[in-house]
Amino acid sequence: MRSARLPDTGNNNVLPKLLVVLHGPNLNLLGERPVEHYGSLTLVELNSMITEEAQRLGWDTQCFQTNHEGVYIDWIHQFRHAGAMIVNPGAWTHYSYAIHDALELVTCPVAEVHLSDIGRREEWRRHSVISEVVDVVVSGKGPQGYLEALRCVVAMAEEGACKT
Repeated sequence: MRSARLPDTGNNNVLPKLLVVLHGPNLNLLGERPVEHYGSLTLVELNSMITEEAQRLGWDTQCFQTNHEGVYIDWIHQFRHAGAMIVNPGAWTHYSYAIHDALELVTCPVAEVHLSDIGRREEWRRHSVISEVVDVVVSGKGPQGYLEALRCVVAMAEEGACKT
């Protein structure tokens, strides 16, 4: 996990108190995917749960999902100066150095979240190429993992961990 932040570039495109949540491939089918790994909550329900918790903490939320890696990277670039970010890159977690490199440019606290415990799944799922460039990793806690990650990155941002 990263411990340093990029230097302030004087960018005025900073979005304080905005939590951006980026869901990767196949997460649009939550509620249909194997319950033992992903639970029964739909993506709409998960996003509502995240949004409600963020609002309770005084934060705005924007949630996005895509099955297209380039779109995902574009969103990382677009929101790299948000207040905080949660990413679940899905299968890209295990091989996308393009997402890794995009996350290196993010100037706010970032959490990597996985509904299932990737360390106890198939061998190919056990390694994340993303983890070294995020601040927090939460895996295997189902939807509650998103709330844990949210509270953590919001606390980090409010304590001044976010370089804006």
